[in-house]
Amino acid sequence: MKIVFMGTPDFAVPCLKKLAVQTEVAAVFTQPDKPNGRKMKLQFSPVKKTAIEHGISVFQPLSLRKGEDAEKSLETLKKIQPDCIVVAAYGQILPKEILELPKYGCINIHASLLPKYRGAAPIQHCILNGESETGVTIMQMAEGLDTGDMLMKRSIPVGENEIAEELHDRLSQLGAEMILPALEGLEHGTLTPEKQNDADSCYASMIRKEMSALDFTKSAAELHRIICGLTGFTRLGGKRLKVIRALVCDGKPDAPCGSVIDAKQFTVQCGGNTGIQFTEVQLEGSKRMPVKEFLKGKKLENGQLLGE
Repeated sequence: MKIVFMGTPDFAVPCLKKLAVQTEVAAVFTQPDKPNGRKMKLQFSPVKKTAIEHGISVFQPLSLRKGEDAEKSLETLKKIQPDCIVVAAYGQILPKEILELPKYGCINIHASLLPKYRGAAPIQHCILNGESETGVTIMQMAEGLDTGDMLMKRSIPVGENEIAEELHDRLSQLGAEMILPALEGLEHGTLTPEKQNDADSCYASMIRKEMSALDFTKSAAELHRIICGLTGFTRLGGKRLKVIRALVCDGKPDAPCGSVIDAKQFTVQCGGNTGIQFTEVQLEGSKRMPVKEFLKGKKLENGQLLGE
């Protein structure tokens, strides 16, 4: 089967690697290079790097829906005549002309159990909402946002203290495991498309920076979900402190919210007389490290307030 692959970030890389080895990937479409760092040097997307490593032609249109790039992209795809277009976190909406072009249509690898968590940030919202289970859905793409018929689903549990980057990597690998059986099923007509029930859907919107702020008047359970899903932040000694991992624990009666209640464990008082123990942090100007290492160079005192 001749494939065109469309993807951009790390999430899409395992799938592309699998396809590059076991199918004919005629071309890769990915987002344009972006300036990065202080020198604003143009940086390739992870998918572009992978495509180059496998000797696959790369196309980077600004848009597939309008303008000269869109016209050229459509002509390129017509010349390639792919049997299927596989999409994984590409970052652009495909127009009807492209959706209808391949023999087997366009399929998307989506990191949720659709119809739940349609949209840009399904992994983060899954953790923010305290879901115990998530998974990957491979769907036939339609003109709506993640609304097409579902072709294949696989679920996995969400770990109690699992952070988004860990769940991201597991779902990325799961998508790669599913793609070849999905393509084989398409080719042999053994998949049964299942329509999504819109009544069960919810939208996973883009993540905003302010969503990561830790308000210690909230319960430790709620803050734990923010830390696991987004990486939380507060302030310590006037510097920004990222909180990457944490555990929920008991609070201390009458302690003010946001105060350190166990300086040796970096435990902080939260709302509802609950506590949260930081286990991995990154202070502004320093590297990410376990709290045990952090406390060797940073002395805390019981009663010390965070957020200042």
